[in-house]
Amino acid sequence: MRLVVVGCAGSFPGPDSAASSYLVQADDADGRTWSVVLDLGNGALGPLQRYGDPAALDAVALSHLHADHVADMAVLGVLRRYRPAGALPPLRVLGPVGTVDRLAQLSGKDPATHTGEQFAVETWEPGRTVTVGPLTLEPVPVVHPIPAFGVRVTGPSEDDPARTVTLAYSGDTDSCPGLDALAADADLLLAEAAYVEGRDDHLRGVHLTGRRAGEAAARGRSRRLVLTHVPAWNDPAVALAEARTAYDGDVTLAHPGLTIPL
Repeated sequence: MRLVVVGCAGSFPGPDSAASSYLVQADDADGRTWSVVLDLGNGALGPLQRYGDPAALDAVALSHLHADHVADMAVLGVLRRYRPAGALPPLRVLGPVGTVDRLAQLSGKDPATHTGEQFAVETWEPGRTVTVGPLTLEPVPVVHPIPAFGVRVTGPSEDDPARTVTLAYSGDTDSCPGLDALAADADLLLAEAAYVEGRDDHLRGVHLTGRRAGEAAARGRSRRLVLTHVPAWNDPAVALAEARTAYDGDVTLAHPGLTIPL
C-alpha cells in the first residue's frame, strides 16, 4: 500500500497546492493496482492526473462535505461523462449522509454528477468496513461542525504483501475519541493541523493544531505522523514544531507529490 499526496492545502487551495486529496493504492495478488482517493477538494483533479488516469479510480472516499474536501467531484463527473472514449459506469463514492444532495449542489444539478449515472453513492456507517480490492476502509466519526469521518485504510505492505499495514486519515477534526481510535497502532497517521496554538485556542470542535495532532499520535503509538491541511496563511514550520513537542516519532509535512510506501 502506498500514499500519494495530491493536495494538502487547508480550507482553500494555496499557491503551491490544491486542497485536500490523497491517493491510496495497493496491488492485489494478481498484480492489479487498486486506487482509492480520500477526498477531492478544490483544484485536486488537475494534479491527480499526474499520478494516473482519474477514469481508472476504483472508489472515492469523502471524509465530509465541505468544499475543500469535495468540490472537484463536480468536474470529475464531467470528465467521466464527456470524455471522447465514452461515458464510464458509475464510480463508487463513499461519504456521509447528504452526499448525493451535496454533489448535486456543487454541480448545479448537471446530470454528469448529480444523478446515479456517474456516481454510485454509499453512506458511511460507523463500525461497518468497506472493501475495495485489497483495501479495507473503516469510517470513524470525528468532531467537526458538520458530520465528518476519519478513515482507517488497511491493506498489504508495499515491502511485504503478506503483512498488513494501516493508514489513518483524520479528515477534519478536533481532539476526540474518534481521533484516538484512528491513531491507535497506525503505521501512518495523516492528520490535519489547520490551527496554531495560542492564536486559535478559542476555536474548538473544528480543527487540530500541530500539538494536538502530535498528542494523538503519541497516545495512539502511531509509528509515523504526516501533517496536512495547513492553510496558506500559516507557517508550516510552526505546525511541525508544535507536533514535535508532543510526539517523538517521525514527523513529516505533507507536500504535493509526497509518496510514502507503507
